[in-house]
Amino acid sequence: MTEISAALVKQLRDSTGAGMMDCKRALQETGGELDAAVTLLREKGMASAAKRADRATTEGVVLIESDDAVGTIVAVGCETEPVSKNEEFEAFARDVLREVHHRDEDFVVVLEERRAELSGKLGENIQVVGARRMTAGKGERFVSYVHLPARKIGVLLKVKGGTPELARELAMHVAFAKPAYTTRSEVPAEAVATEREILSNMDEVLSKPESVREKIVEGMLNKNFFGVSVLEDQTWIHDTSLTVAKALQQGGLELVDYAWFSLVPT
Repeated sequence: MTEISAALVKQLRDSTGAGMMDCKRALQETGGELDAAVTLLREKGMASAAKRADRATTEGVVLIESDDAVGTIVAVGCETEPVSKNEEFEAFARDVLREVHHRDEDFVVVLEERRAELSGKLGENIQVVGARRMTAGKGERFVSYVHLPARKIGVLLKVKGGTPELARELAMHVAFAKPAYTTRSEVPAEAVATEREILSNMDEVLSKPESVREKIVEGMLNKNFFGVSVLEDQTWIHDTSLTVAKALQQGGLELVDYAWFSLVPT
């Protein structure tokens, strides 16, 4: 077996960040060839990352960048809080944001090799959970909100009109309420039919006279389905006497587009 010096092991460790024993084994397997050992460690790191791919990423960070023309939001997940605060993890997340902001969502793939390597190095599943890039038209502007201090929930809005304060309140509402749809028209008809059938067969409904069941089901559908999953139908968290649609109408704010990402498990 090739004798591996401590200096060579340290050199490999400094260049890859891998553990001392992993570096020594890689050098032994490659006969002391430094470049080959680097390649081997990278390959092993990617293989290890693939094995971790199914593990939940409920920690991490949501980052947002916007200017007059472009708004971008990305969520990069990991498994534990210490890794979410690791300098290399944070640098990777910032680079994901930069690539998406200056190019588009598809350019996340250019960082895939680096993601796999970082996953192997830090020993956790690291994933780009989401990425969205928007462009602003005439009269449109971006408003954002990231829930501090954890930075695990973030919202990016594209809006027109209204006040900055109302737009900020809307971003906070979306972060809290996490709507699945903006309007009722976006909800698939099959989803509504399934929910209606479930409600119709509840004991609470079946115990009532048949003549009023349909009305009861519609009321429950409006409150417990549309009122929860549809943004415009949700109760405005800043004034529970209003729906979101009514609050925006009163404030003259038009929501053009939005995206939200959350690493918090539901």
